[in-house]
Formats: sequence, C-alpha cells, structure tokens
Amino acid sequence: MPEAVLSRRRRLGVLAICCMSLFIVGIDSTAVNLAIPSIGRELGATGSQLQWVIDAYLLVLASLLMLAGSMGDRIGRRRVFQTGLVLFGLGSICCSLAPNPGLLIVARMLQAVGGSMLNPVAMSIITNTFRAPRERAQAIGVWGGVVGVSMALGPVIGGALVAGRGWRAIFWINVPVVIAAVILTGLFVPESQADRVRRQDPVAQGLVLVMLAAVTYAIIEGGSLGWTSPVVVGCFAATLVAAIVLVRWELARREPLLDPRFFRSVPFSGAVVAAVVGFLALGGFLFLNTLYLQDVRGMSALHAGLMTLPMALSAAFLGPVSGRVVGDHGVRLPMCVAGLGIGFSAILLSRLDDDTSLVYLGFAYLCFGVGFGMLNAPITNSAMAGMPRAQAGVAAAIASTSRQIGSSLGVAVLPAIAFGRLHGSMGQGLATATHLAWVVVIACGAALVVLAFVVTSEVALRTGRQVAAELGAS
Repeated sequence: MPEAVLSRRRRLGVLAICCMSLFIVGIDSTAVNLAIPSIGRELGATGSQLQWVIDAYLLVLASLLMLAGSMGDRIGRRRVFQTGLVLFGLGSICCSLAPNPGLLIVARMLQAVGGSMLNPVAMSIITNTFRAPRERAQAIGVWGGVVGVSMALGPVIGGALVAGRGWRAIFWINVPVVIAAVILTGLFVPESQADRVRRQDPVAQGLVLVMLAAVTYAIIEGGSLGWTSPVVVGCFAATLVAAIVLVRWELARREPLLDPRFFRSVPFSGAVVAAVVGFLALGGFLFLNTLYLQDVRGMSALHAGLMTLPMALSAAFLGPVSGRVVGDHGVRLPMCVAGLGIGFSAILLSRLDDDTSLVYLGFAYLCFGVGFGMLNAPITNSAMAGMPRAQAGVAAAIASTSRQIGSSLGVAVLPAIAFGRLHGSMGQGLATATHLAWVVVIACGAALVVLAFVVTSEVALRTGRQVAAELGAS
C-alpha cells in the first residue's frame, strides 16, 4: 500500500481519536443539564447549587485551558492529552459517587481539570498533523462540527440515561471511553512539541481565575444576597481590578499567557467574541429549557431529552456540513446562518407560556439547532486562520476558553434574569419569567450576523495576515 495512503489513514486516525475523546466531553457538558432536576431532588440541592454544578465545571475549564495549551506545547501534546483523559475519567467516577451537592461540585472541578487538557491540546495535535492548508481547514472544520454535535446530542443522551439508570449514569458512561482513548492515543498519536515554548505565567493564570470566578459568583448569588450587598459588590469590584491588573501585567511581559498580539487580528478577536456570544446563548438555552420542560410541563428526563431531538438532529447534520463549507468557501455564510437560526429561535421562545404547543416548541428547538450546528466550525477556523503551528496550542486554548466563558455566563446570566422576574413557584411562573432572557438571546443572534461580515472583510483579513507574520517571525 502506498506510503501516502498509509500517511493519510494515520492522519484520519489521529483526527478520529481526538474527536472521540472530545465527543464525551461535549456530551457530558450538556447532558448534565437534563439531570439537574433529578440531582436537585436526590441530593436536596438549592437553585444556586444546581447552577454551580454546571458553572464550577465551566469556570475551572475556562481558567485552565490556556495553561493546558501552553503545557502541551512545552512538555508534549500526547502526554498532556493522555493525562487529561485520566483526570477526566477520575473526576467522572467521583461525580457518580458524590453523596451531596458540595462533593459533586468539587468532583466536577476535578473533571474540569482533566477536560481543560483535552480541547486545546487536541486542536494543537490536529493542526500539527494536517499540514496542507485546505486539508487542515477541513480537519479543523470536522473537529469543530463534532464538538457542536456532541454538545447538541448531550441532552438527548442525558435524558435517556437519567430515565433508564439515574443521573449518575451520565458520569459512569465516560469511563470505558476514556480507557479506550488513552490506549489508542498511546498507539497512534505521535508526540509533538512546539519548537520554541514560552515561559509560564502563574500571575496571569491566577488573575484569570479570580476574574471569572468573581463575576460568576456575583451573577449567580446576586439574586439571593441582593445586588447591592457587600459580597456581590465586592465580587464585581474584584473582577474589574483583576481585569485591569491582568491587562497591565500581560502588556509588560515578553511572553504573556494572553499574548496581546493575538487580538490585533480581527478574525481572531471576532472569533473570540462570537464564541462568547454563541455559547452564552447555548448555556442559557439548555438550562432554562430543561427547567421549563420538567418543572413547568411535567415531563420526565427522557421526554425532555426527546423534545430537544429536533435541535440535536439538526446540529448533528449541519455540524459536519458547516465544517466542509468553511473549508471550501470560508466562514461568512455558516456564521450568518448560525446567527439567524439562534436569533429566530429566541424570537419564538420569547412568546413561551405554560401551554405552548409542542409542535411550536419543537420548531423553535429545530431553529436553534440549525444555528448552533453551523456555529462551531467558523469560530474555530477564524481563530486558527494563519496562526503559526508553534502558537497553535495557545490560540486554540483562547478560543476554547471563550466558549466556556460564554457557557458559564449563559448559565449565570439568563437564569438570573428569569429567576429575578419569577413570581410564585417554578412550575407556575417560569415560562413568562424567561421572556426577557430570550430577548438577550435575540441580541446574541444579531451580533453573530454582524460578526460574520466583520471577520471576513478585507481589512480584517489583512490584520490576520499581519499578525500571523509577526507571530511567525518572533
């Protein structure tokens, strides 16, 4: 068999292993939403504790992604990838055994430490495995599509597992996949490192963690503690101070954790904003609709998961399609479709009430799935376009961090808006209380359409080429 064929098969094998590992992470991150009511009942968790079950994972993940990307570049991408798989598996076992909300939240944080080593390192492995520009763009598109598909399928799979085996099964299912992925990675994924690695930046790492944790805590707890309480005001102040210090610190360093030069590229900056905006919509969408379907409409976890099937199927179909469209024609069209789909879905959901037709609801979910299915590939490609391979880990980590920040803000902000307008029990007033939250999602969809044209303009592309040349020369 020709060596070129073997080489291509091996590259496709590496892509498959990376996608398989990230598939379970994506499913896990959204499947847990369907388990939220069951976790609340079994463990006696409060509403804010349930938000922390989601956001503790997302915050740790967002805080460590950039560190993990640089670690892969420094000590070996395969080694860090395998370590992440093992920690994710251990965290999953701890989650499945958790006897109370506090220990479940801690176990989710351990899961996130492992998960932080998978996403950016896998992207870096793919970038360094596929060297031809067109093949590389298509591989990135497939990877981005798989991430989107896994997150869309999560509610369906989660609902089935919760109904059949209980919420703990969502975590147990990760274990055999992790074991297989560790073995296959050792057999087929080549080790690689950056030719030149940057110094560690623990100060910036700590400031990122403080900034994200403080703002999320303030948003989640603001409703119960009071928005003017000293704790909430102090958290917002800590966020602002940490952000200012972080910018000043990074500008003064020769090798910063967050290289300011990345953000001179309009396509890269646009991808970061699009990731935050799009995943904010997704995080809030999943959390609010899970509560609506189970607490307002009285559905079981299985039926609630099946109601999201239109979203999951459309995202599953369009995720890979979006990847190929991006590889062949660029990011403008799929990002526009993403914004229109998400925005139109939110318009429909802004009319939600306690007796909304299930057909109407299914159509709204279908529109959201169309939008989200088209979103990941253009975000990933815009973030990575033109970046030197030596910077692949950090660039991918920043893009991935933006996704997690968006998701954590979505879980914090949109429920906070809804709960703040809730009068009466969750089952009676939630539908009406969510209307303002869906207006925010409409704005997110509009922002994505605008960004689709901004990141593909000639001026934007020129800044991308200039930054890529500067980074490659340094």
